[in-house]
Amino acid sequence: MKNLFIIFVLIINITANAKELQVGWELWYPYQYRTSQQDLVGLDFEIFNTILAKVGYETAYTELPWKRHLHYIKLGELDVAMGASYSEERLHYAMFTQAYRQETVNLYVRSGQTKAIKLDTLSDLINSDYMIGVESGYYYGEAYKELMKTTHFQEHIIEVVDIEENVTLLMQGHIDGFLVDPATITAFSNKYQMNGEFEQHKITIYQSGIHFMFSKHSVDPKTVYMIDDAISELKKSGELDAIINKWSKLQ
Repeated sequence: MKNLFIIFVLIINITANAKELQVGWELWYPYQYRTSQQDLVGLDFEIFNTILAKVGYETAYTELPWKRHLHYIKLGELDVAMGASYSEERLHYAMFTQAYRQETVNLYVRSGQTKAIKLDTLSDLINSDYMIGVESGYYYGEAYKELMKTTHFQEHIIEVVDIEENVTLLMQGHIDGFLVDPATITAFSNKYQMNGEFEQHKITIYQSGIHFMFSKHSVDPKTVYMIDDAISELKKSGELDAIINKWSKLQ
């Protein structure tokens, strides 16, 4: 009986010391999505899982909308967000690794409509009749953030949950375009056989690095340092570029 008790205590200790991160995700082609076999795949998943294998951590993944995800990171109810943009506001409640990939956000409109939509800058929306779709909780750069403080700009913005909703609104004529990164719109168009339906507008929106983001309330900074070191190793070895290039070819 004594030996059984010792084994039981050891099992409890091992479980208690298990290094597991609670990670949120949402449908975001080609970075985070679920296959028909219910496997979680995508560029962000592959990079993050490769890193965790190197540092010896396990994960539990939870699917949820991005805005709620950010709220849970603030509270410490989730530990990690993949595919996060750095901002001063988020720095109050989160820690960031170095950038592991780059992201560009553009305005996409119906094919053949670029010349008809006369915008040179985001601020030109204020004196226009155009409506633009964005995904709730997403970061679209400092210029967008500042403009969103004004009511006149907000009147031209419709917030939705995901790209599917934005595309539906565009095809139905409720919006004139939506903000999205080129990789996502390419993957979406391929998946739903909508190639040729959209085109990129000339207006510049945002370009920056993408990071892994960790809750300050639930994650030890040492964990972030370890993962950051692993990213550096992947960059140095060329493995990170190989993963990114592989997914670029699949789009």
